[in-house]
Formats: sequence, C-alpha cells, structure tokens
Amino acid sequence: MPRRLAPEIMDDPGQSEADFSAALHDLERLNRLTFAHAPLLRFLDRVLREERPARLSLLDVGAGGGDALRAVAAWGSRRGVALDLWGLDRSPWAERHALARGTPARWITSDLFDLDPARRFDLVTCSLFAHHLDDATLLRFLPWLRRHAMRRWLITDLHRHPIPWAAVWAGTRAMRMHPMVTHDGPVSVARGFTRADWVRLASEAGVQAEIRWVLPFRWSVSGPGGGALPP
Repeated sequence: MPRRLAPEIMDDPGQSEADFSAALHDLERLNRLTFAHAPLLRFLDRVLREERPARLSLLDVGAGGGDALRAVAAWGSRRGVALDLWGLDRSPWAERHALARGTPARWITSDLFDLDPARRFDLVTCSLFAHHLDDATLLRFLPWLRRHAMRRWLITDLHRHPIPWAAVWAGTRAMRMHPMVTHDGPVSVARGFTRADWVRLASEAGVQAEIRWVLPFRWSVSGPGGGALPP
C-alpha cells in the first residue's frame, strides 16, 4: 500500500470553529477507543525509570484538542512528577477547544517551524500528527525535534496497511462521527508509515531513532534530544 498524500479536511484553515471542535471531540473519542496515548505514557515511564526527574517540561506538537496533554497531566499526577506542559498547534481553534476541556497547558498557536530556535523543552512529543507532513517536511521535522528536546523526543503515528484503513473507514461511520472524521480517518491511515519509511527518513535526516511497533497498528519513533543550549 503506497503512501498517498490526499488532503485532509482538518488541515484546511477555512473550517469553522464549530466543525473543527466537533471533529476534535470525535477524534478524542476515537483515541480513547484505540488506546492512542498508551505508547506516549510508556515512553514517559521509561524516561522516569531511566532518568528519575522530579520535574519535566514537555511540548506536544500538533496538539489538537489537548487530549494527549491531559493524559500526560494525569500521568504526572499518578507518578508524582511536576510538569510544565505546552501545546503547539497552528489552528486558532485548537487552543480554545483544549482550554475549554480543561487542558492544564500553556499554548503556542504557530507553525512549528516558526518556533524560536532557542526554545528548549525536556521532552518534545508528537502524537498522530506526523502523517500530516510530506517527506520533505518530515526531513526538516526530525532534526527540529532533536534540536528542541533536551532529553528525548517521541513520535507516535499510524501504520499504513489495508486492515486499519478498513477498520477506521467502517468504525467512524458506524459510530456516526463528524463528517470531517469519517473523511480524514481513512486518509490519515493512507498517509501513515511503515518501518521502512521510518528507517529511510531517519537515515536521510541524519538522526538517531529507535523504531518500535505498537498495537494496534502504530509506530513509536524516539531519539535523544540535543541537550541544553551552552551558557
């Protein structure tokens, strides 16, 4: 199944706030049903186990409605880790939706490449966002992640395969999800990745990456950060 870069409706800035928010609500429901945040929380547990930080700053890129950040906040509360959480999304509606849902994070409404190059966070994460980017942009994004993360960075995203494509196509329709989700869901899977894609992209970008298979039909790609800026 070749990677197909058909456009997603959610990426169209002309969408209304009401439609965007309704779609985010259904995506959050889909994320819960598919355990979308499990690899992110396992990544955090690994950081905690290996480095034992008392406090962490974390930037979530393509943060959407903030459900990943809310999952991270709950993790921090359970583990006794103080968190400084940030969300970055270029949609002006994302922050309003996330804060209305009680997301305990500060927000940056911006294109990711417009972020101040001097900004650093302990961890930079990216949950189900990378498939929105074409290969050329991903080759810029992978070094960007390393540059802005002091400790580690993480991408979790979809595995491109006919089985999850069919499951998402049928499931979003059976659950009567928003039309934006029923359209974008299967498109997202077709824009997803295989292991070979990630191996090639990491090599071409010149970044060290650990690539792990995650159920159901996901990839976890992580690597070391670039450290703090010199004084």
